Amino acid sequence: MPLDYLGISVVVPPITPTNGSFEDESIALSISQTTPSQRMASLALSSSFRPGFRSLPSCRTRPAKPSPPFSLKSNGQNRRNDSKPLSLTNPFAGSFAFQSTNKSRGRNLPHAKGSLVVKASAAATPSVVPANPQPPWQGAALKPLIASIATGVLLWLIPQPSGVSRNAWQLLAIFLATIVGIITQPLPLGAVALLGLGACVLTKTLTFAAAFSAFGDPIPWLIALAFFFARGFIKTGLGNRIAYQFVSLFGSSSLGLGYSLVFSEALLSPAIPSVSARAGGIFLPLVKSLCVACGSNVGDGTEHKLGSWLMLTCFQTSVISSSMFLTAMAANPLSANLAYSAINQTIGWMDWAKAAIVPGLVSLIVVPLLLYVIYPPTVKSSPDAPKLAREKLEKMGPMSKNEIIMAGTLLLTVGLWVFGGLLNVDAVTAAILGLSILLISGVVTWKECLAESVAWDTLTWFAALIAMAGYLNKYGLISWFSQTVVKFVGGLGLSWQLSFGILVLLYFYSHYFFASGAAHIGAMFTAFLSVASALGTPPYLGAMVLAFLSNLMGGLTHYGIGSAPVFYGANYVPLAQWWGYGFLISIVNLIIWLGVGGLWWKAIGLW
Repeated sequence: MPLDYLGISVVVPPITPTNGSFEDESIALSISQTTPSQRMASLALSSSFRPGFRSLPSCRTRPAKPSPPFSLKSNGQNRRNDSKPLSLTNPFAGSFAFQSTNKSRGRNLPHAKGSLVVKASAAATPSVVPANPQPPWQGAALKPLIASIATGVLLWLIPQPSGVSRNAWQLLAIFLATIVGIITQPLPLGAVALLGLGACVLTKTLTFAAAFSAFGDPIPWLIALAFFFARGFIKTGLGNRIAYQFVSLFGSSSLGLGYSLVFSEALLSPAIPSVSARAGGIFLPLVKSLCVACGSNVGDGTEHKLGSWLMLTCFQTSVISSSMFLTAMAANPLSANLAYSAINQTIGWMDWAKAAIVPGLVSLIVVPLLLYVIYPPTVKSSPDAPKLAREKLEKMGPMSKNEIIMAGTLLLTVGLWVFGGLLNVDAVTAAILGLSILLISGVVTWKECLAESVAWDTLTWFAALIAMAGYLNKYGLISWFSQTVVKFVGGLGLSWQLSFGILVLLYFYSHYFFASGAAHIGAMFTAFLSVASALGTPPYLGAMVLAFLSNLMGGLTHYGIGSAPVFYGANYVPLAQWWGYGFLISIVNLIIWLGVGGLWWKAIGLW
């Protein structure tokens, strides 16, 4: 017969009496029921049958249904296992454990008459509610943050050397702490740089206007604008169209594809004097489109299929092409002007190109191949890629209206970059004009520009580093460093070749403290050239070498030259690998330019 208690239906099967009466047939039923209020109810039932039937007021009888929620059957199996609890699950009322003990096992109990007396006890006890899981920590990574702060504090507490002002020393401490933070990344790069600027203002090392002065510098904005161009380039499909054209011509191997981009950039470099515009406005959108077309995306584990190697290769070769022509980088004319002031000799366009062409071409060939060996893409050859690319181009059909607008805007912007000097239009003004056309035509929306978080992040940290590095120079720290190096090297009594070699290394690797090639040149070029000449280095050779290295040293970091934040911002290469391979390639470039280049310069009469 079924019993209802607390909304739970339990069917008790007929029990046969022995000798006309029932002896103790006790049933223990323990019920664990979870309700929305997380309560536990337990029930203990003991029964004995007597003539007549009595039940609790809360119990009622009803015919057994074919499939009740729970069915407890009296059979041999249950008798054999009656000391074991049965775990039952009610989809409506929770989980139950049932245990039966029968003292009259094996007796024939009568079925005609009977009475079930049920004694029930219910206790409501609170269940063990699991503690709410703690949300994951979303603040700074503590160990890198502590390392960054400790660097700054330790340097801050060290007394400044003679000849260095207290403000300059404090700024150096904050700058190095910021660099450590950028390397270890306790927070995103923009946040780290903002903390550095905040420390400068808080400690009165810089005024607010000085700390944020570089946000008015055109280079960080040109880099940010390059990301907006890349958005339109990819959104319209023009990037994919050009990418498929490249793949159809050179895509049978990743190495061939890389070389096609490397030499295309080198051919454009003498016509576009801004490496930031060249890398960000033209080649970053193209390289990103190629990576996506080849199935290499950021964040899904496919970066190494092609993107990581291609981004690093295009960046490292951009500093090489910048060093090959006088008009390939905006700061190159500054080197020529400072050289003329120091040694009274002019470096012309053809003089520069003639001296740089051989070591430059060797570097353009060696560097991509070396990276291909030590940092290889996982997809190295794809014989079917050109055919598939041509099929994709056929499916794309003719250019859409937005593609045409994007292509026309790009041609206009590049044209202004090439001939802007004649029209008195600088690179960032040309980029703003191009973006204005894209916004007005709807090819790119302002909401999409705001969504380019990498662009704004890059703008923040790059401007912060430019400001701090610039004031290190204004506070006299860089001139003190130059004079200290000059005295040290001059006092060694070495041959001019060895002395010049030491000066070159110090000039080159001090670029870790600069976020701009122009700032480095302006701060140290004249002093190092003057010392090299005084120690016996042929003046014209010294000027040329320092001018070339002023570009090559930009490959050390992700902030050392205008193309660095552009390609690093694509997020295909982790920061540690970016710096590690940057240092390795710097050694290769020094060997090529001082070794092969030295022989070539001897051949053409520079020394």
